[in-house]
Amino acid sequence: MSVTDVATTTGVVVGRIDDVPMGEGRTFVVGSEQVAVFRLRNGSLHATQAACPHAGGPLADGQSDVDVLVCPLHQYAYRWSDGTSTSGAAPIRVYPVREVEGELVVDV
Repeated sequence: MSVTDVATTTGVVVGRIDDVPMGEGRTFVVGSEQVAVFRLRNGSLHATQAACPHAGGPLADGQSDVDVLVCPLHQYAYRWSDGTSTSGAAPIRVYPVREVEGELVVDV
């Protein structure tokens, strides 16, 4: 396998886990991108692009459960599993995110 065949990711510390209250999302800057990180009430973490592809709505302000994120502007819903829309909109990018010693690490 050549180097060009290997997908690379870079883990970036975006903040502390306590920066995102349980049940909410927050936007962080990662390089030249904005990423929305969610800490759900069940303790799971999710990350996605910060702006809705439909009208640029702030996804960190959306409602979420363990399965979907709903944009606060027009209620388009997106699956956490793969970023596809349940309502026919363009998909969103989702990123792996994890906690490492109290810090939020997003793979971009």
